[in-house]
This record gives sequence, C-alpha cells and structure tokens, in this order.
Amino acid sequence: VLEYSSFLRPSNRGEGKSESQSDVDVWDILRKAPPTEYEKIAFQYGITDLRGMLKRLKRIKKEEKKSTAFLKKLDPAYQVDKGQKIKLMVEVANPDADVKWLKNGQEIQVSGRYIFEAIGNKRILTINHCSLADDAAYECVVGDEKSFTELFVKEPPILITHPLEDQMVMVGERVEFECEVSEEGATVKWEKDGIELTREETFKYRFKKDGKKQYLIINESTKEDSGHYTVKTNGGVSVAELIVQEKKLEVYQSIADLTVKARDQAVFKCEVSDENVKGIWLKNGKEVIPDERIKISHIGRIHKLIIEDVTPEDEADYSFIPQGFAYNLSAKLQFLEVKIDFVPREEPPKIHLDCLGQSPDTIVVVAGNKLRLDVPVSGDPTPTVIWQKVNKRNDLLRNSDDSMTPSENSSDLNTDNKLLFESEGRVRVEMHEDHCVFIIEGAEKEDEGVYRVILKNPVGEDKADITVKVIDVPDPPEAPTISNIGEDYCTVHWQPPKYDGGQPVLGYILERKKKKSYRWMRLNFDLLKELTYEAKRMIEGVIYEMRIYAVNSIGMSRPSPASQPFMPIAPPSEPTHFTVEDVSDSTVSLKWRPPERIGAGGLDGYMVEYCKDGSTEWIPALPGLTERTSALIKDLVTGDKLYFRIKAVNLAGESGAATIKEPVTVQEILQRPKFWLPRHLRQTLVKKVGETINIVIPFQGKPRPKITWLKDGQTLDSKDVGIRNSSTDTILFIRKAELHHSGAYEVTLQIENMSDKVAITIQIIDKPGPPQNIKLVDVWGFNAALEWTPPQDDGNAQILGYTVQKADKKTMEWYTVFDHYRRTNCIVSDLIMGNEYFFRIFSENLCGLSETAATTKNPAHIQKTGTTYKPPCYKEHDFSEAPKFTHPLVNRSVIAGYNTTLSCAVRGIPKPKIFWFKNKMDLSGDAKYRMFSKQGVLTLEIRKPTPFDGGIYTCKAVNECGEAEIECRLDVRGIQ
Repeated sequence: VLEYSSFLRPSNRGEGKSESQSDVDVWDILRKAPPTEYEKIAFQYGITDLRGMLKRLKRIKKEEKKSTAFLKKLDPAYQVDKGQKIKLMVEVANPDADVKWLKNGQEIQVSGRYIFEAIGNKRILTINHCSLADDAAYECVVGDEKSFTELFVKEPPILITHPLEDQMVMVGERVEFECEVSEEGATVKWEKDGIELTREETFKYRFKKDGKKQYLIINESTKEDSGHYTVKTNGGVSVAELIVQEKKLEVYQSIADLTVKARDQAVFKCEVSDENVKGIWLKNGKEVIPDERIKISHIGRIHKLIIEDVTPEDEADYSFIPQGFAYNLSAKLQFLEVKIDFVPREEPPKIHLDCLGQSPDTIVVVAGNKLRLDVPVSGDPTPTVIWQKVNKRNDLLRNSDDSMTPSENSSDLNTDNKLLFESEGRVRVEMHEDHCVFIIEGAEKEDEGVYRVILKNPVGEDKADITVKVIDVPDPPEAPTISNIGEDYCTVHWQPPKYDGGQPVLGYILERKKKKSYRWMRLNFDLLKELTYEAKRMIEGVIYEMRIYAVNSIGMSRPSPASQPFMPIAPPSEPTHFTVEDVSDSTVSLKWRPPERIGAGGLDGYMVEYCKDGSTEWIPALPGLTERTSALIKDLVTGDKLYFRIKAVNLAGESGAATIKEPVTVQEILQRPKFWLPRHLRQTLVKKVGETINIVIPFQGKPRPKITWLKDGQTLDSKDVGIRNSSTDTILFIRKAELHHSGAYEVTLQIENMSDKVAITIQIIDKPGPPQNIKLVDVWGFNAALEWTPPQDDGNAQILGYTVQKADKKTMEWYTVFDHYRRTNCIVSDLIMGNEYFFRIFSENLCGLSETAATTKNPAHIQKTGTTYKPPCYKEHDFSEAPKFTHPLVNRSVIAGYNTTLSCAVRGIPKPKIFWFKNKMDLSGDAKYRMFSKQGVLTLEIRKPTPFDGGIYTCKAVNECGEAEIECRLDVRGIQ
C-alpha cells in the first residue's frame, strides 16, 4: 500500500563537510561582496588575516581543465569551526593510484591529527581538532596532476561575559566603560547611538585592551557625550547609557549659628550632595588656617570646622565656600561671657537660663551629634542639682508640702553635684562652681523629651524645664511601584516615609540599575517634589530595578528596597503586506508578513478579525492567536461582504491594525485552468532504477479542477504509481523506479468545458549487460587484437564506451587497459613475452559499468624470442584520386578597403597543386593576394580590395590523376 506520507516536495539540502556545519560560506560571501564590505565581514565572522585571505581567494581557480587522474577534485574552498574536524575528499580515476597531500607546499605526514584513507576510488584526508595553524592551502597530488583548495578555520564567536554598566557623571569628569569578553585580545566594535567610533576619533575616545577586558575611555566628558554606548563582538552585544550632567551642588545641611562659653568647643558642620567637592572656610572673609587648636575635616559629604578652647577672639562670622560653585554657607559664632553678680549669704538657688542668649524652651540637636547644655546657677550655700527626664504623657507628682519629687515616669540623672556615671556614660552631668553642664553623646531618637533641672539648698529651691528635640534623616520609603511601562519609559510611584526625621521632607531622589548590575545611577539632580516620576531613556528588553531616597533639611535617608524587576517593552508594529490570497463560496484565505519592528517583547501571535460591510462590530475570525503568517477563514456565508484586519500581539499588548481597504465578497472566482510546468520537466527526466521519482507540477484553476494522469494513453495503476492532488499542485510519486516506468506521461486539468494538459517524458535507465561475441582475433609480437559486439541489453540508455582489462594467467589479477573506449575492437600492446593473458570487457552507460564482463575463453600466448613470424601478404591498395572540390566558392559582395577572403575545400591523392585566377589571369606573382592551404581548405586573401578587384575568381587543382576547377563572382562596393 502506498504511504501518502512519503509525498515530498523537492527541497535543497546541503551536506556538511565538518562536524560543526556552518550555515554560511565565508568564501562565497567574500567572493560576492563589494570591497567596501570586507571589513564588516571580517569582524562578523572572526577573520583575523583579511588581506591574506583575499590573496588566497584570488588564487582559487574558478574553472579547471578536465583531469584524467581525478574523477572528482577538491572543492575550491572549505571552512570549518575551530576545534572541529573536517574531511577533504577526492576521487581518482585509478583505484590503485597513490596520492600525496601537501599543506602550503609541504608534504603532510600521518599523525594523530592527520589521517589518510583510501576507499575504492576515494582518497580522504581527515584533520582532527582544527586550529588556526590548519588555516592554509592544501593540495592532493596524483602523478603530475594536482587538485588545489583553501581551508578557512573559523574561530568560535566572541561572547560578552561581563556587560557594560550605565554611568552618570558631571561635565569634565572621566568616563570609563568596561566589559569582559570570552577571548583575550579579541576584536570588538564600539558604537555611540548606532554610529561606529573609529580610530580616527582617538582625540576624543581611547580604546584599551587588558587581557579579556575591553575599555572605552573619555577623558573629559561633555554634554554631547550623553547617549547609548554599544560594544559588539561577533557573538554578542552589550548596551549602556551615559548621562552627563552640568555640575550642580545641593546642600543637605547648612552650618548653624553657635553660642559657646570660654574654653568650650565650637563645631561648624555642613553636608553637600557631592562627596568629591572640596571647599575653604573663611573667618570674617579671610581663609581659616588650621593649627593645633583649629582643625578642618572632610569626610564623605560632611565638612567640619572645629575650634577647641574658644576665646573671645574667635567670635566672628564664619563661611564655607565649595570650590567651583557659587555657594556661601555662613553662620555666626557668639562668645558667651558668664557674669554672676555677687550673691549675699543665705541666698536661695537660682537658674539663670536667660543668660544663654537664646530661647531656652526647646533645644534642637541632630541625631548622632553631641548635645552640651550649659546652665548658669547661683545660690548660697551651694545648691544641690537634680536632673530629671519627664515623660510627656504624665506630669510630676507633687508632695503634700508642695516639694518636687520624681514620679514613676521621671528619672534622676544626678542626686548631688557629683558626676553621674563618671566619664563612661553617654548621658551625663558635670558640675562646676558657677554652672552645671548637661551632656548627651551621640544623640538618639530616644533622647528626645522634656528635661527638668532642680536646684535645692536650705534657703530654697528653683527649677526649669528644657525641651530637647532630636532631628534625623527620614526613614527609607517603601519600595516604589512601576506602571505604564513602554518601549523606553515607565512611571514610578512611591509613598512618603513613615517617619520624616522630625523635619519636613524636601523631596526625593530616584535611582535605577540593570538587574544583573551592581551600579545604581541617579536619575534626577533637582529634588522631586511629587510622588510620581516618568523615567525615560531606557533600553528596550533590558531588566531594570528602581529605588528611592527621601531628603529633609538634615540629609538623605537610606535607600528604599528595590522595586520589582521590570522590562521596558513596546507592542510590535502592524503586520505588513496583508492581502487576500484566495476566496471560495465559504472560505477566505489571507496571508501577510511579520511586522517590521517586533522589539524585545517578541511576538506571541496574530489576531485576525472581520467585520461585515455596514457594521462596526469586529468579530474574531480564529479562536485565539495564530503564529502562522497565513490563515484560512472558514464557515462564512456566501455573498457576504467582509472587511478583514490583523494585529500582532506580544507581552506589551496589541499593535496597530493592518486592514484590507475594500470589502471582500465571499464567492468563488472562476479561474481558467493552467499548468506551470517546471523548467527541468520540459525535457526528458532521466532516473536510475531504484531511485525515487517525485514530480511536482503547480497549476491554477478555480473552482478546484479535475486532474487526470495517463501513461502512453493508458490510465495509471494506483498500486504502482502514487498520485496526490491539492488545490495548487499535483504530485506523481514512484518509490522505486523500474524500467517499465519509462514512457510518456500526460496530465490534464479540467474545469467544466475548459482544460489544459502537459506531457512529461520519463526515462528509467539501468546498468547495461556485458558485451557479446568477444573474440581473440590475432596475437603477434607483444600485441593481441580483440573484437566484440555491443551488449544485447543497453539498460535503456546509450552505450558510452567499454572498459578493457587484462589478467596474467598465473595471478589472475585484473588491470585496466582502456576505459571509456568507444570502438568494438582494440589492440592490447606491451604484453610480457612468454606469458599468457585473459581479457575481459565491461560495457558502460550513464548508470555505470555492467555488472558482469565478457571474458575470452582461450588465453593469448605471447611467444618468446626466436619464434619467426610470417606476416600475411596483403595486396597494396591504390588510393590515387583525381582532384574534387568538396566545398564550392561562394559569390560575395564586399565593401572596398576591408580585407576579404574566398574559401573552398578540395580532396585528391596525391595532394593536388593549387592555382588561383582572376578573370583567367594567374594571381601567383601578385603581392596583393595571399594564398593558404590547410587540411584541404583553400583560402585566397585579398588585401584592401578596390572596385577594380571585382570580377570572376577561379581556383584550379591539378595532380597526376586529373584536374578540377571552380569559380565565383566578387563584387567590391565603394564606401558611401
């Protein structure tokens, strides 16, 4: 039973010559490419020696003379991937021939990498584990003949193992892009916004290689350097963005006015956005010079001016000026001189908060800084000092005698005038003769509250409340959320931090990075006031993350957690070339091409819809999406007029719609039947016995035509030949061809009263039978004469020749004497005296040699020296013949001034003597005429004839057997 799954349309299939078959032929690409594309091709396919390869390409011979030693030569060029193996194969005419293999002119010796094989007529050189050293010219030598080829060893593609990182710098700063590739010293290409950066631009860009690392360096960046930079290898691409911003400085914390007492420490502190910015401190407009008492520090973004043991001379206006920026941060240092009037004996205690020169109600301290509160006191006898921290939710409890005692929510910091916690406590009190000092080292949020100081002595008591407020940077916001993702943009949303650090949030700073990167890049220099931001200039198909900082007057919070990773993608463009391919009474066939831009989101499929004429409702034509670029819409109503449209769909959504402008009427279209016979079927199709026959004949015709196949006027046997018909072609399939399949085939298309037919001739050939009636006609000297007749079975093909072999009776080893010999008789020479020989003959056609040979029954004995040979006596034949013209002279009309010739052919034995005449006058002595005779062809050349040279020309041939002559007319026309 015929398997219809075996029906196949013809396809071109290439056979690889190496284990890693290349999809492209680099030799062929170079041969066809214009010179301007050579550099690009060398980079794409890893050609390191382009000039040498072009020279080798010129040496390759496009056409070679037919060889007698080689049945099949090497291809002009081969290519193989590095590390793989390749086989170079030739077929030699003599199966016993020895060959030599040369590489760059040097003979190759057998080794583990080079293996020689001889299989019948085939000679194979196998090269294992090809390296760049095997990229060379190879030759196969048989006797004096050579077969030449070039081998190109293609290096594996260079991969990018560590991609580029996005960077953001200020104008004038140095930029260094770095990536790592899979091979040391690899060739890479750098581009900016799609334009290649060449060596000619080295004044701006510097390229550097360090092992596997590749660098692009811009020493002094400008605003024009912003853009997308790409590094390309022949196996990968990496893109990074460079943002160059104008220098702009933000002040996170300015310096504040200070009031200090003698021998105390004064600290001016400010924080700016750039940790690399330096600056100078001024005192009343003059630069402050550091010494043992005055110290200047710069740690990260924080700048400090520290004055130890403050004296009245230190009172002044102090300023900090960042270098390169038009900023001036100023504050005043006020020296506090405590003056206590004379207090008489038995004076009640007194707290002099009014001497501090500032509002004593609230003291503000930045988290992490030191709080030092000096409180001047008086009283006699010396009062006892008690410090309490009061819980805001509860007041102090009063005794019945109205004295102040700590409640459960307050704590004593000191019970007398001695130092509490000695010098180890973070919160402590120091008592001096005329004042007490309250100190908090490294203020924390928990230190915030109301502190109460109480003075007691026998005369009385005094108290005062001081509010301490600790302010800090905000808490980090929660992770931002991403929405409205497009091709190169997205919208970022976030919420304010849960704790603002005690100061209003001034704005936010947004950063982004690639998913696999470690470098965050800032997106804004001006603080963002809103809680949303549209981030742009991203690369489609790259995965990003976002994070946010909150900023108040104290500084910048820690970063928020990173957002969920996201990828900027956009819908594809609309499909192209959307057309109607076919229409029937209930179906419409559509086809289209993919969108011009698909993007990083890929393509999930296509959505096909239709709309009836006069309606606005679009109906899905297919269930779900289709991945194919064609569709058959079924179950339509005959006569309906429909509009069709198609959209491409990916993760980002739907593309624009491609539509058919005019409505399509669902109705069968009558089309005249016609065959489109392929060119190779217009002549006899020759196949060998056992081969598969697969004939595909396209046609047109609607409605679907009736197809009929005939062979030699008879209907085909379905058991022997398979026929498959579709709406566009018909296929004849024979699994194994036999001789009886030869003949004239006719196929007919029929639609109603219209028809078309074509005829195909198939010739099935087989190997011929052996020659017949072989005879050993004669043996003399070292020669033997053979005769035979053509084979009875020629295999349904013309006999192309015969192969004659001989064998010594002693060894019976056969050796070829003649091949492709066309006559039916031959003389075998150079036989060895004293030996006996058998002879056999094979016949040959297009299929090859016959399976068996015709062999002589009796051997031919070559007599030894001394044996007399009496040659037969033959009557000598008389070949004498009178001259006879086999090709006449032809009348001619020529133009004056141009050389002309008159030609004819003559036969005669012995060779006749030739005479030329003009108007019966002998031309032998005239220099104007030249006479030639070659192989019986006679030519008379007339140099630059004039009208006078016109007339009757006669050629006469004479020998001893007779004579013959022939004449013609020559007309010479003047130049008009």
